[in-house]
Amino acid sequence: MSFWEVFKFAVRGVSANKLRSGLTVLGILIGVAAVILLVAVGNGSAKSVEDSLKALGTNTLQVAGGRGGATGYRTDLTLDIVKALQDKESAPDVKSVSPVVSSSQTVTFGDTSYDVNQVIGTYPSYFEASNSKVGTGGGFTDEDVDQASRVAVIGATTAQEVFGTVDPVGQQIGIGGQIFSVVGVLEKKGSTGFNDPDDVVIAPLSAVQRALTGYGPVSSITVEAVNADAVASAKAEITSILNAKMHVAEGARSTPYQIRDASQLLATRTETAETFTVLLGAVAGISLVVGGIGITNIMMVSVTERTREIGIRKALGAPRRVILTQFLIEATLLSLAGGGLGVGAALIGGNFKIVGIQPVIVPSSVLLALGVCVAIGLFFGSYPASRAAGLRPIDALRYE
Repeated sequence: MSFWEVFKFAVRGVSANKLRSGLTVLGILIGVAAVILLVAVGNGSAKSVEDSLKALGTNTLQVAGGRGGATGYRTDLTLDIVKALQDKESAPDVKSVSPVVSSSQTVTFGDTSYDVNQVIGTYPSYFEASNSKVGTGGGFTDEDVDQASRVAVIGATTAQEVFGTVDPVGQQIGIGGQIFSVVGVLEKKGSTGFNDPDDVVIAPLSAVQRALTGYGPVSSITVEAVNADAVASAKAEITSILNAKMHVAEGARSTPYQIRDASQLLATRTETAETFTVLLGAVAGISLVVGGIGITNIMMVSVTERTREIGIRKALGAPRRVILTQFLIEATLLSLAGGGLGVGAALIGGNFKIVGIQPVIVPSSVLLALGVCVAIGLFFGSYPASRAAGLRPIDALRYE
């Protein structure tokens, strides 16, 4: 018997019970679609994080303080340290230094109340260093910082939530119960899926300290190097200044501060996103295994129902390999049908955002899902096929 004839027998076997076959295909469809979409969500999350960090610029460094340290360390970042970092003689490769204080506050306008994710107090240089471009209106100046002027630049999300269709520029808002005037709105950056960079209010450091946070250490310091090639030397200069100001002994194993550049942040976030993607794929893969178990159950039922048919065919001279091949083809057809429909469903679902993330479907995930799908069909169909091929003709013909 030729392979084509065996294939036709397999197709008839699959189509003999359309409802049962359809339910099996549905199980595989859900599994394949879940694997592709969840991996795509992980890839989309990684891409969003990467785009967000790259938007900060390749010549930006973040200095964070407050870490532990040995006795004698000063663990706070102060404006005295900021002034030392601004010294061109000590740090010639540093272009700008922007201290940052931040807090979560409630913003009010008329009857509208909105909890903004981050209210930042800083210097005007922060806008360029963090790639925060003003879309409408303007920013604030060094004079505003000196005078503690209560002016603010708001993000696109904050503007939409607080003002709706009203032009924010020139309006007065309440921040933590204190009145600030909106002088500008930032260009939209886009969400990373976990943190919305457009949900922000930026105001002069002195005004935020006076009205909201109090006069204490700053949360972090954003440092911009003169160019991307000078990041390493700028980092060395910053380290030297911080060690002197925070009384860190030469050769100390730990420091009460951390300096991270964009490449370090990108590597850390990318590694986290890749781990997240693998975990999502593993969870989704469970549904494929469940679908495979469904194939085993369906094929076992099919073998039981067709025992007499198998007995007649073997009595007429059908070899073991023909029976085995037929049932393996049936299992594979069910897997491929579910896999193909699952890929189609995933491609359609990939056009929509999932938990705020735009999925990024890569060909490798589609090919992997289909490959696993075929492997599952062969693996979980092998036992029923082997059982069918191993039936003795006389026993099969006696089966009631």
